[in-house]
Formats: sequence, structure tokens, C-alpha cells
Amino acid sequence: MYVYEKRLQCPVNIKIRNPQTAQFILSQYGGPDGEASAAFRYMSQKFTFKNPRVAGLLNDIACEELSHLEIVGTIVHQLVKDLPCDEVDTAGFEKYYVDHTLGVWPQSAGGVPFTATEFQSSGDPIADLVEDMAADGAIV
Repeated sequence: MYVYEKRLQCPVNIKIRNPQTAQFILSQYGGPDGEASAAFRYMSQKFTFKNPRVAGLLNDIACEELSHLEIVGTIVHQLVKDLPCDEVDTAGFEKYYVDHTLGVWPQSAGGVPFTATEFQSSGDPIADLVEDMAADGAIV
């Protein structure tokens, strides 16, 4: 059903380690307004729409959000790649490191793990679209 091209839509090539920045970017990976939330939001909401074209559009958007998830995960990975142990503490990365070492794991910048409570699927198409616009930063 899905085709994976095995290349990033937008190539990422970060050469400088920066675990402090990685901690902030992690929120875009698994935080309340992150890509994981967006992908699950659109995928879950598509089932409400009776019009197959609209449902298909939401499915396409969900797939696009998954590609963003891959890009953001790659950014985080490259920012902490080969981080020496003596830099973990000085970078303020120790709390994350204890549980995940240098793995990419969905959480907010505050360390709150991603959960399904990060998005809504109410069964009301209009309410869901309004929620989508609010989550994407549109003025509602």
C-alpha cells in the first residue's frame, strides 16, 4: 500500500554534534505538536470522512507527516552521533541518555513521552479539521 523510496525527501547532513539542540528538536519528533502526533492525527481522522477523496487526502497527509518524522529523527540522530560520555553531562543530556543512550525516542523537550493523548480524533469531521488547523498553527 505504501512505497518507501529509501531516501530522505530533504537530505540532512549535519557534521557538528549539538545535544542541546537535539533536546529541543526531539519535541518536533514526539512532542504535542510533533510529527508523530500529526501522522497519527490524520491517519485516525481519515476514517470519519464519507467522501473517499477527502479520506484519501488525509491518508496522503499522514504519509507526508511520517516522512517529516524520518527527517526530524535523522536530524536528532546526527546531532548526537558519536557523543562522547564526558560530553553527556556538560551538554545537559544525561537524563535522556540514561534511558535512551543515543537512540531517537519520541518525547517532548520537557521529557514527556509521546502518547495518543497528543492528538484528537473525535468522529466529527468539522471538529477534527478545526483541531488539525489549530495543531498546525493556523489561526482558527
